[in-house]
Amino acid sequence: MTQKQTATTSMTALEKRSISGLSLIFALRMLGLFMILPVFSLSAQQYSGSTPMLIGLAIGAYGLTQALLQIPFGMLSDRIGRKRVITIGLLLFAAGSAVAAMAETIEMVIAGRLLQGSGAIAAAVMALTADLTRDEQRTKAMASIGISIGLSFSIALATGAALEHWIGLSGIFWATALLAIIGLVVLHYWVPTPHRCVSHRDIEPVPKQFIKVLKNPQIMRMVISIMVLHLLLTTSFFALPLALQNGAGLDKSQHALIYLPILLVAFITMVPFIIIAEKKRKMKAVFIGAIATLGIAELGWALMPNSLVAILFSLWLFFTAFNILEASLPSLMSKLSPLENKGTAMGIYSSAQFIGAFIGGALGGSLYTRFGLEGIFGASAILIVFWLILIVPMQAPRHFSSRIIHLNNSAMLNTDHIVEQLNAIKGVKETIVVLEEQVAYVKFSPEETDLSELEAFAFQN
Repeated sequence: MTQKQTATTSMTALEKRSISGLSLIFALRMLGLFMILPVFSLSAQQYSGSTPMLIGLAIGAYGLTQALLQIPFGMLSDRIGRKRVITIGLLLFAAGSAVAAMAETIEMVIAGRLLQGSGAIAAAVMALTADLTRDEQRTKAMASIGISIGLSFSIALATGAALEHWIGLSGIFWATALLAIIGLVVLHYWVPTPHRCVSHRDIEPVPKQFIKVLKNPQIMRMVISIMVLHLLLTTSFFALPLALQNGAGLDKSQHALIYLPILLVAFITMVPFIIIAEKKRKMKAVFIGAIATLGIAELGWALMPNSLVAILFSLWLFFTAFNILEASLPSLMSKLSPLENKGTAMGIYSSAQFIGAFIGGALGGSLYTRFGLEGIFGASAILIVFWLILIVPMQAPRHFSSRIIHLNNSAMLNTDHIVEQLNAIKGVKETIVVLEEQVAYVKFSPEETDLSELEAFAFQN
């Protein structure tokens, strides 16, 4: 009934090369976007026309164009090829970085940041990753990209302040342009070219599924969560450098010495909670606890903005909770999304992340103008209360795995029978057959399902 699949569970050399190259491209791009976070609100007064509102817009502007173009760029990659779209995106990103580097006014920096964000390549990179890896290796591939994003975020915060001290804001933007060029070299000289571009329903959005996703309350809780999380990240890093310098009296040249050790400690603190969430099936409890911890951090900053000890302790809480949530949310999305619209849900989720960054930048500048640092942190704490109210009714997700089974032409003649057979296997929750891809997507409970039955089905001729 089905085409025989490779039994090996290890990655091939080609897959390792593909994943390492694409993870590096993702990391280089995110590194460039995040490096200005710990320094921009302190140093942007050098630009003509700077106001807190416009500085906040400059910080978050990339999120607007990212959100608007993420899904269209992903769909375009199906038509003209992944590498072409990624090349265009990296060139736009480099051009935007150059515009920001040469800017003398805050408006020109905003224009550069908008142009940076227009290089929206995340969906195309994910799709290329799926093209270049076997289905059974896809989870490892996506996890590798996720780790690269987390590492780039940590490195950016730790190095951004030091780089600004050495080369200034314009130097950081030029370095960002250079990172984009390095990404192009990696793309064309290290990452293999797929023989063909395939639409991957579990990765890419399907336009007719958008309404179904938007009507799903479980999925929309996660979409709102990633939006709020990145809103808080942007508002907090608008205010935090100002609090460290103006409130706690710590010169900006010393900020890099603060971020790195706290990031390392927060990463170590995060690991046990991720293990508890995944292995002990306590995902909801850990998720809610991390949101509450973010609220405590924001309250600490709001109530004691002039205390270095309080700021640093709250920063440790913030980083720990942020890392837990950033790692947990994609997993929750995967568990809660029905198979038929998983890729669409992830596309909306990714766009919401960047919308949050844009709103956070604008909101941070506006709140600072009216209410000062305490207003930013206080408003963030209040927002977290509403976030908790939204999340508490969430159903605790069950732990499911998924499997993709390729079907031959004879099997495609009787898809209803295929679905019935697969759904009859104990522990299988859901099966959909996609005719144009000649595959069956199966979601199952690994604790209840006899994997040998799925394997036997997959290896039948």
